[in-house]
Amino acid sequence: MPNCFSHTHFIKEEAHRLGFSFAGISRAERMDEEARRLEEWLASGFHGKMAYMENHFEKRVDPRELVPGAKSVVSLMYNYFTEKKQEDPTAPKLSMYAYGEDYHHVVRDKLKALLDALRQQVGEVQGRCFVDSAPVLERDWARRSGIGWVGKNTLLIHPRAGSYFFLAELIIDLELEPDGPMKDYCGTCRRCIDACPTEAISPEGYLLDASKCISYLTIELKEAIPEAFKGKMDNWMFGCDVCQDVCPWNRFSQPHSEPAFEPHPDLLAMTRRDWLELTEEVFGRVFRRSAVRRTKYSGLKRNISFLVEELKS
Repeated sequence: MPNCFSHTHFIKEEAHRLGFSFAGISRAERMDEEARRLEEWLASGFHGKMAYMENHFEKRVDPRELVPGAKSVVSLMYNYFTEKKQEDPTAPKLSMYAYGEDYHHVVRDKLKALLDALRQQVGEVQGRCFVDSAPVLERDWARRSGIGWVGKNTLLIHPRAGSYFFLAELIIDLELEPDGPMKDYCGTCRRCIDACPTEAISPEGYLLDASKCISYLTIELKEAIPEAFKGKMDNWMFGCDVCQDVCPWNRFSQPHSEPAFEPHPDLLAMTRRDWLELTEEVFGRVFRRSAVRRTKYSGLKRNISFLVEELKS
């Protein structure tokens, strides 16, 4: 098995060179336990209006359905943490991951470079790159690969670096040396559960009702935000970082070194009034390459208007 070990070492070294903070390996196999949990989650309606979550079930739980002949899943973490903040404390809030350029493009380019380097090193390798772009259970694969545990807030947490990371995967037909999962270090802590403004996390943790999550309400939900959430949005206009902000493990977070994730020069200086008077022209300029474009100008204005009404109620 010398090639297996050398190929595994090469992938991890190359991933680090390309800027990934952590990389781990899992065997490409059907995820039976995760499939059962996903079925229960869907049956409970916790996916809200995200009907696409019900599609391609077998592809979600078996990587060989996505890449025929797959033998390994390479899970990777790419840091996006920054200490920079919006300057006006009363301004509607934006999730940290959306400060810079759309991570889908930035991280995908890194993944493609990793796969190209692997092919140059090894020869012909069949595989695909995934960055939140296909029915892949990213957190479960990352947990299996030992680059973190899934915390009570249902996010992947690394004990030396926290949770402000994008996840990505290579599913390939190359035999690699698998890593094992790491221990869960959440212990008796329940800060994320207690801090969630909409009580989206179950009282015991490890289960998220996405239909109550502020990220879902401000990004995924295309219709009007239900009135039941008035007074509970904590001034978030796009995404939400509360369950990460309160997590003790994020005291180990270190600022990223990715230039593409630096915020637009105007973004952090925008005041509450600037956001209330946001025009489509300013939206297009500030978020030209941002993941915020996913919600469109009309969606962001809807979210801001809901927050304004929230303050009046």
